[in-house]
Amino acid sequence: MVLGRLFLGIVLCVVVASDGDVWPPFSIYQTIEWIKSDGYEPETHHVTTPDGYILEMHRIPYGRNGKDASNNRPVVFVMHGLMGASQAFILMGPENSFAYNLADAGFDVWMGNARGNKNSRFHVSLDPDDEEEKFQFFDFSFEEIGMYDLTSMIDYVLQYTKRDKLHYIGHSQGGTVFLVMATMRPEYNEKLISTHLLAGVGYQDYFPDTQLRRTALMTDIIYSQALRSGIVELFPPDSVDMVPGGIFPTRELSSDARCVGSVEYSYMCELFGVRSIMRNNPNDQAGAALKQIAHYGQNIRDKKFRRFHHGRQANQAAYNDTTPPIYDLSLITSPVAMHYSLSDDLLDERDVLAMVADMPNAIARKVARDSFLHSDYVVALDAKELVTDYIIEDIIRADLAARPVEEAVVTAAPVIDNTTQVTENTTQVTGAAATVVLNVHLIVLSLYVMFK
Repeated sequence: MVLGRLFLGIVLCVVVASDGDVWPPFSIYQTIEWIKSDGYEPETHHVTTPDGYILEMHRIPYGRNGKDASNNRPVVFVMHGLMGASQAFILMGPENSFAYNLADAGFDVWMGNARGNKNSRFHVSLDPDDEEEKFQFFDFSFEEIGMYDLTSMIDYVLQYTKRDKLHYIGHSQGGTVFLVMATMRPEYNEKLISTHLLAGVGYQDYFPDTQLRRTALMTDIIYSQALRSGIVELFPPDSVDMVPGGIFPTRELSSDARCVGSVEYSYMCELFGVRSIMRNNPNDQAGAALKQIAHYGQNIRDKKFRRFHHGRQANQAAYNDTTPPIYDLSLITSPVAMHYSLSDDLLDERDVLAMVADMPNAIARKVARDSFLHSDYVVALDAKELVTDYIIEDIIRADLAARPVEEAVVTAAPVIDNTTQVTENTTQVTGAAATVVLNVHLIVLSLYVMFK
């Protein structure tokens, strides 16, 4: 008898930092203690979504120079990428971390955590570690994060800060979930003063990795086999012990608890280079549902940015159509800046420009270093100079324009004159519509069949 065995492989296409950059090791501290040790006064907040997920947010209300006497600090909400968490924005220390740079510029910084990651792995009634309930807990893709998580967190922040609007920044999947929210819940466009998407993934017609484009053809087979094997989550938070001064107890895959527990999971690690990913990208191990990755795989395969494909019959029940509807970017009316780079192997310039062309109020801004990578927005030592400073200036400018003069925020950061033209490093696409670009952080699946 021939027994077929399907070995699931999730290829995490997160890109390591550019040459010379060094990833800091994971800390045994919780995020709050980590932020405190860097000289800031953080807060932890929780919100429950309409479908019962309990999400954790981390706030840095002031910079290191102490509390601002003014209550007019711009409120900025920052969202991580796929497999990431709020820690992504504090990895590089006080001088170079994205969240710290924003706080030191005088902003009230809030960092979100998507359902299912190590900070938001809670539910009012479902246990993600229960062998039966985990299937329901992890039955979500980036759509639910955009429709329920992002909206719940934004509403909480606005209510807590007594504001009507805020500024949004999303890295990778943090861009994807914004696009979902702004199209599926278009009323939230009115709650945003400005939006900056850092390698935000949406359109994937020209997805750069040829091998993964071929692998994406097998997305539905891989995902269904994973479910039959009981695999619904990638990198559960309890699958490895954090130790001082290092990422894992050992660098050897054979001893790593993350890659032990099921035949499919262990072969995934062995066959598809997860060892290298875990070694080089500690930021991208906060956990995620496999359905998130499958959703990206479907969009790469179909060259469409659309809702999850459940199968023709299930689609008919869910969408009243056998084909999943697209996310209509023309509904995104809030101002959006799409930041992209030429060396991003998860996001092609042509897809960025196409998204910008489909959005009514968007620009595309090319990073002024061609070798800038997908993860460099949060780990490169020159990210502040190339990206963050521009965002800070733009937020200050937009915030001033949105407020009465007597309430305008005053900060030490320079303000760009409203008449400033787009620089040579900024590509602005105009026309009937202008789009933003989404950020993927990791993407899709690999299948290996062995017979014996």
